[in-house]
Amino acid sequence: MSLVVAAMLVPMLTFASCAGNGEPELPPAPTPKPQGPPVDKNWTFETTPVWADEFDYTGVPNPAKWGYDIGGDGWGNNELEYYTDSEKNASVANGKLSITARKENINGREYSSARLVTKGKGDFLYGRFEVKAKLPTGKGTWPAIWMLPTDWAYGGWPKSGEIDIMEHVGYDQNNVHITVHTEAYNHGLNTQRGNSKVIPTASTEFHVYRVDWTPYAIKGYIDDQLVLTFVNEGKGSSVWPFDKKFHLLMNLAVGGDWGGAQGVDPSVFPQAMEVDYVRVYKMIEK
Repeated sequence: MSLVVAAMLVPMLTFASCAGNGEPELPPAPTPKPQGPPVDKNWTFETTPVWADEFDYTGVPNPAKWGYDIGGDGWGNNELEYYTDSEKNASVANGKLSITARKENINGREYSSARLVTKGKGDFLYGRFEVKAKLPTGKGTWPAIWMLPTDWAYGGWPKSGEIDIMEHVGYDQNNVHITVHTEAYNHGLNTQRGNSKVIPTASTEFHVYRVDWTPYAIKGYIDDQLVLTFVNEGKGSSVWPFDKKFHLLMNLAVGGDWGGAQGVDPSVFPQAMEVDYVRVYKMIEK
């Protein structure tokens, strides 16, 4: 063997040497660099909805677009209602959807209501979500327009996130809330990220509640006025699980940990949240 050939084989023999477990010794993998927060690319949205319901029909909510959560186990919030799929609790007429809570005994509960969901019929990753609604009144009412993860990829609540486009409790009339929940930021830890705005006509007029969701931030608006900005810190799913598909929910709860914090006035029922339209606009990629 010539010296030249022997010299060429030395690095090959070194690389092929084995560790004690019989596996080749490979060079260590590079340490990944922290991702850091994303850059704000000033994303915009298409002007024609990719998904919408204008409620320009009569009867039950369009079954191609809406399903129901049905039951009365308190939904984790000690609520008092039983959610049904009955037309008396969710109906469309005169260009509006009405979600109505009623004082009636049903399946061991004292109230009935409805919780509409788009899961499996409208699931979205990023976009503009816009709902025009008029809110109920009365102590014990708790309407919400919100979003939950479709696949719960990061685990149960709050690990996979929640986006509250609009929440209101009847004992705090006209104070409307927009909130985000994650594993690091949630009301269980009293670290939730949210803001509120007083809307003097929240229950007498329709107002537009909106969230713009991009890889950079979730921004909440009421009547086009910015109320909340929640920026992606780039620290992983515990603070930003919002890189998976979410779906919409609309419901009117009765009582519960927040809605019933000052009691429930049964004399105010029936009460309804009315919805003029729901529109979803696709984010334009950059």
